[in-house]
Amino acid sequence: MENYTKSPDDSDMSDIEVEPIFEDPLCNSKLPVRVTFEEITSAAYKIRSGIVYTPCTRSHMSGLTEMDIFLKKDFLQQTGSFKERGARYALLQLTNEQKRKGVIAASLGNHAQALSYHGYQLGVPVTVVMPITAPIMKVQKCKEYNANVIMEGRNMAEAKRRAMQLAKETGWIFINGYDNPQAIAGQGTIGLEIMEQVEDIDAVVVPTGGGGLLAGVAVAVKTLNPSIKIIGVESERCASYTKAIENSEPMHTDIESTLADGLAVPQVGYNAWNTSKHLVDKMIVVKEEWIALSILRFVENEKCVVEGAGACGLAAILAGFLNEFKGKRVVLILSGGNIDTTLLGRCLDRGLAADGRLVKFKVTVSDRPGGISELCKIICSVGVSIKDIIHERAWVTSDVFSVEVKVVCETRDYTHTTELRDLLFSKYKKVQFDRIQKTDCVTSSTEI
Repeated sequence: MENYTKSPDDSDMSDIEVEPIFEDPLCNSKLPVRVTFEEITSAAYKIRSGIVYTPCTRSHMSGLTEMDIFLKKDFLQQTGSFKERGARYALLQLTNEQKRKGVIAASLGNHAQALSYHGYQLGVPVTVVMPITAPIMKVQKCKEYNANVIMEGRNMAEAKRRAMQLAKETGWIFINGYDNPQAIAGQGTIGLEIMEQVEDIDAVVVPTGGGGLLAGVAVAVKTLNPSIKIIGVESERCASYTKAIENSEPMHTDIESTLADGLAVPQVGYNAWNTSKHLVDKMIVVKEEWIALSILRFVENEKCVVEGAGACGLAAILAGFLNEFKGKRVVLILSGGNIDTTLLGRCLDRGLAADGRLVKFKVTVSDRPGGISELCKIICSVGVSIKDIIHERAWVTSDVFSVEVKVVCETRDYTHTTELRDLLFSKYKKVQFDRIQKTDCVTSSTEI
């Protein structure tokens, strides 16, 4: 590891105890390393034959946001994720004996698929431990690449425990998807490509989970142009990097289910933290509603299907936390496109609701013949489309001559929703809207 440098302040973490079974020799909490620009350039040369040089194109949303936005579309990799860069480089750096024995990883999906695919391409046996909650589609993809898939653990923590046990027992090399120094270097090659593809960049916005992508991109970009701002974005449900900033070191963070499942890492990697902490200019935490809305915007305006993690950069812009870059050039990294089909449908509905275009309300109408028909005519009179409608009599307490009607409908925009609301209030005494205002702003941002 001659191209890695030990952090000068690694004594900051000397008091952190880790069970030996969990200790990865390349991800040592007591001796964290910093990945260098030289290692990233080496990775770029070595992986170039097996990695897609993905486009970085100007977004159609540039005019809407008043920014010159460029989209680095790394979801166009073979397995749909940037994880391939780090996985391939880590595999290429193994010794012949290590390649013969094989490697192991714990992952919910993207890292597992990337390692399985490139292990198959390079002839390295791959075992992946996936929690029982892993999407069936991603499990099947790993099997298609001849990986040995072990379904064990209720969550990633338990899956990782099992993977580390197997690594210790078998001699397989454990490859961490976000904190392995070689994986970080491979992921940093995105930064090199961005610098080749876009001129006069003012900021690069990076989805942030375990910190590996952020660290690699920060080193690559800041080395070539220190004036470019590096912005990290997290979901409010897994803000592990923000917690590391608050405590000046990686700390365990309780995570909740999130649309950005690719970022759901409970603790920032030690190597990723020591590599990136001096290079990141701002960390933003966004609400789930903004992520859903961003997924919708990508589908409608860019014809891109991205997962929640890949949509976080746009979420930060839509939420108003990057207004200082209006009139400037901003690059968003679309890190992955492996979104489950059923989840995509829910994201689009939630995005429409956050945008004020999918609304639900209750209204009490007369139970006489034609009462509901009259309601439908009123709704249609302003061009609103009804998606679902149900009525119930038993739970209406006002009188036996009324019926409560629940309606889900689609409008053009928030203004159209307001027009519908005002019309219904003028016609009926009892009307209740579940959503009649736009999504609130983001939860927080941290200047570093």
